[in-house]
Amino acid sequence: MVLSGAALVAASTLAGSPAVAAEPTDGIPGVDQIVSSRNIKQVANLPKEGPFAPENALGTDMAFQGDYAFVGNYNGFDIFDIRRPAKPKRVAQVLCPGGQNDVSVHGNLLFLSTDSSRSNNSCENVSQPATVKESWEGVKIFDISDVRNPKYVAAVENDCGSHTHTLVPDKGNRNVYLYSSSYGPSAAFPDCQPPHDKISIVKVPLRNPAAASVISAPVLFPDGGNPGGSPSTNPNLSATSGCHDITVYPKLDLAAGACMGDGILFDISNREKPKVIERVRDDVNFAFWHSATFNNRGDKVVFTDELGGGGGATCNAATGDKRGANGVYDIVGKGDKRKLVFRSYYKIPRPQKDTENCVAHNGSLIPVPGKDIMVQAWYQGGVSVWDFTDSSKPKEIGFWERGPLSDTQLKTGGSWSAYWYNGYIYSSDIQKGFDVLRLDDWRTDLAKFQHFDELNVQTQGRYFG
Repeated sequence: MVLSGAALVAASTLAGSPAVAAEPTDGIPGVDQIVSSRNIKQVANLPKEGPFAPENALGTDMAFQGDYAFVGNYNGFDIFDIRRPAKPKRVAQVLCPGGQNDVSVHGNLLFLSTDSSRSNNSCENVSQPATVKESWEGVKIFDISDVRNPKYVAAVENDCGSHTHTLVPDKGNRNVYLYSSSYGPSAAFPDCQPPHDKISIVKVPLRNPAAASVISAPVLFPDGGNPGGSPSTNPNLSATSGCHDITVYPKLDLAAGACMGDGILFDISNREKPKVIERVRDDVNFAFWHSATFNNRGDKVVFTDELGGGGGATCNAATGDKRGANGVYDIVGKGDKRKLVFRSYYKIPRPQKDTENCVAHNGSLIPVPGKDIMVQAWYQGGVSVWDFTDSSKPKEIGFWERGPLSDTQLKTGGSWSAYWYNGYIYSSDIQKGFDVLRLDDWRTDLAKFQHFDELNVQTQGRYFG
């Protein structure tokens, strides 16, 4: 399949606007225009509504369980019935301010990350400076046994808050652990002191989730981590002061951490005492190690680089095809001697306007046996489906995107997360709401035979056995 301009399919939005003509001559779609490769089609969109509708109420991460999708928002979270993917229904909206509000689910529990300083740990809070000792940030826990009426259970404060968290089941199914990642310490913040070279581990007893607590805060960078870039080398490179995101592969007792200036691999055979076994850096092209995804065999990791913090226009000729890209690494060796070996970069091949924030963001594997295929959000760069089976030669095999929010000013928007779940691609758009896409491609047809009962993308399971 050719992904040239001639192969693009222009479409109207699902809100009833008229179909648009072919994309402008610069190859970039117009404001709100939808274009895609022929193998991807939008089948539904549910716009943000109520307290989640304002521009500053950003749509964030997603989790799935059974017939439901749980979608975070800076003001709380939505629950959608996706039994009929082409006709999703909003069944609950929980107002609980505290960005980012990334979510995960396990059984009857939902976990919500708060990484903005709040006046208290309830859902009835307001913003309060982190310089105030009594301010709160961390993880909230909800009972979702009745998805139409989630109930607040408890909250656990974390140093520097919880920017993201990763759910890690124990081996006896008595507890779950949350590896809570955060960064940005300051001597002026009583509960977020430098150097903050650690994560928080929250233990949640499944029979008594209200008793959840931080049981340890292991230091991952005893040497202080990456000191950051300089004007003469890489001025965009972040110094390490914690982690942004961690992905675990429990069946392999393995985890990969994206930690600002460092990428790490660690052993989690002891869930309460993760052990770093490898660390890599890219001081030339990476700016902010943002997230990680293993392939199904667990012998590769894709690290993403969120150049510009997600708010910059970095999918353009001036930035190039290496900065703001994914880094594809092979895992070689065994046990504690495993190493991460760089193989290639991958960045979407379509230029974006200077009014579009665009950089690598959240994605997941599409479960195709014998292949390494991933769907990934790129903010206003849209949704990309790409193949890294040959880790030295990744290639895009499909895409879907909207044109910019504005032709005249840079606004924050686009797909925050794009995940494959039980035959469809779901996208949480920062401004446009909840999108459902259908991928029809012979290279991914076998994925339709894989069914997940639950999906937290940062907690990877092995598919097809």
